[in-house]
Formats: sequence, C-alpha cells, structure tokens
Amino acid sequence: MASQPMNSAKLRLMTDLKMMKNEPPEGCSASPQTDENLFVWCATVFGPPETPWEGGIYSLRLQFNENYPEKPPRVRFTSEVFHPNVYADGNLCLDIIGEKWSPIYTVCSILTSIQSFLTDPNPASPANPEAAHLYNTDRESYKKRVRLCAEKSLI
Repeated sequence: MASQPMNSAKLRLMTDLKMMKNEPPEGCSASPQTDENLFVWCATVFGPPETPWEGGIYSLRLQFNENYPEKPPRVRFTSEVFHPNVYADGNLCLDIIGEKWSPIYTVCSILTSIQSFLTDPNPASPANPEAAHLYNTDRESYKKRVRLCAEKSLI
C-alpha cells in the first residue's frame, strides 16, 4: 500500500480517521476494519440517553469508494435494528447518505446524524413498513420492539 500514490479518497479517509481519534463525537466510534483497507470501516453508535434506544450498542459497516467524499459511503447496521427507516438487511434510508449527500460530511457527522436519526424517524418514507406502522399507531409497542433490539445489542 505504501508504494501506491495517495488519492483524494484515501487522504480524506485519513483525515476523517484522525478526526475520529482526536475528537470523537459523543456516543460514537469508528475505524477501518483492517489496517490494510481504509475503505471499509466498522462503527458503533450508542443509543441516545432517555430514549428507547438507551443502553444499546449498535454496530455499523461503512463502505467507501474511490469517489469519496464526492459520493457517500454505503452504510448499514450489522446489529439488529427495528426502525421505520432501516431495511431488513440493515441498509439505512437516510437523506445525508443519499440524495442530500455533500462532501462536507465526515465520518463524525454521519455517525452523529445516525444517532439522532434513531430517535427521529421519518415514517412517511418507510424502509420497514411494520416499524413505521407501529411508530404511527402504537408508540408503546414500537418502543418495546426497540428495547428488545437494545437488549439484544449487548449480547
């Protein structure tokens, strides 16, 4: 890897990694999965306090490509999440990693957005119709399902 010239994606990922190490956002962590590959990261987001997500530790995988930061990473939960905007395979329906992507976003800002996204879903754009329906019609049952995921995330 050392003999390859640094491209802008690698330089940016190294900057993001330095930012994560020096000023990690509260309740979030992330780093490359291996030292050999800067383009695949493992991340963790802690459930925000005083929410049904509290106490949960949610794992994610971020996959960057050579066009980062011009193109967003692919982000998906690797732990079970019951959320109106998370598909069964863990992929997120989140505007900042989709149509509202901007190169100003960093790994830190992506993870911070995901953390707030947990407690502020958009049930009008459901990736998980069951979660969206419960969120809209039976908030207590929705919270119980979220709590189960929070408890499972600790096993």
